[in-house]
Amino acid sequence: MGNVVNKNDGLDPAQKVATFKVKQKMPYEFKVNYARIRAWEFYNECAARNLDCYVSVGGLDSITLFYFLKSIGINVPAVSVSSLEDISIQKIHKKMGVISLKPAKREDGTYWMKPQVLQEFGFPVLSKEIAKKIELLQNQSPQSKTVRHAIVTGETGAYGGYKKNSRMKLAKKWLEKFAGYENDAEGVNYQIAPFKVSAKCCYYLKEKPCIDWAKEHNSVPYLGLMASEGGRREKALMLNGCNYFGKGTIRSAPFAIFNRQDLLRLALDLNVPVPEIYGEIKCNENGQLYTTGEQRTGCSMCGFGIQLEKRPHRFDRLRERNPKEWDFWMNKCCVNEKGNRFGWGVVLDYIGIEWRDEPKNS
Repeated sequence: MGNVVNKNDGLDPAQKVATFKVKQKMPYEFKVNYARIRAWEFYNECAARNLDCYVSVGGLDSITLFYFLKSIGINVPAVSVSSLEDISIQKIHKKMGVISLKPAKREDGTYWMKPQVLQEFGFPVLSKEIAKKIELLQNQSPQSKTVRHAIVTGETGAYGGYKKNSRMKLAKKWLEKFAGYENDAEGVNYQIAPFKVSAKCCYYLKEKPCIDWAKEHNSVPYLGLMASEGGRREKALMLNGCNYFGKGTIRSAPFAIFNRQDLLRLALDLNVPVPEIYGEIKCNENGQLYTTGEQRTGCSMCGFGIQLEKRPHRFDRLRERNPKEWDFWMNKCCVNEKGNRFGWGVVLDYIGIEWRDEPKNS
């Protein structure tokens, strides 16, 4: 297994990605052994640096990671802001002995709550990357002028190498909905949304509490991330690998080369307790594993990726599970300038996501 532990530091980015993709195609048994080696490698390196480790726990992926680490002899605490998760996940966390953190503190000493974050900063919708760009457009400052120009036009200027159609540009569909603040400056005729958008929900409710706990305990995380999930994490994992020791970030993602089938198979092999929201892990007629309930979970009432879901989507399923909670989040969680209550319903209407009727196949 010598090839498993070789580092890719001498490879260029394209070679790193190619090597990573080869590992993603390897058999399940290889991947599990690879995860074991990488997990211990991280643990031993952290010990040499006088660092402790913990597992950042949320849904099934990271719960499985916790039990996997225990199975190979790595006994580290699990940490989570459990209150953000579905109640069935919270129950599993309690059985696991997860250290449950509270959200970050406000200036007045109280803790941030989801409705307060939505009211003050805005709704987490579409994706974290898109939300951050919209937030810049909605909260203008002289310092962000160049970046805002790039978001609207794709032109980066000197700081970005004078590119004309950079990835900074927001998709036309979302420019038309959210970039109206730039109408005068850019000579366009876009709309202004009747609500604020932000990615700060993740930071104040989830990320900052874990960061603060980790600093206090001189500890660094194991994360249940997989490149196969796509998005920004895919490229980062492909380039940096399972274990990353950077100037500002140290982390391990032992499951980086796993796909969904690998994760579910490992959960079965380890007899991992599956939260009720996922249903059961079953095998279909094609031999593919799946969960009979939710396939993925995140923080409850997060809108990242909602535009990619078919009905019944996450808000439909919440309606089925808990109509009273659904009504609060859809219609009452925030207050507009006129003093009227509103919620995710206004957001979904604006971006073209159906939610008012109950889907026939729910």
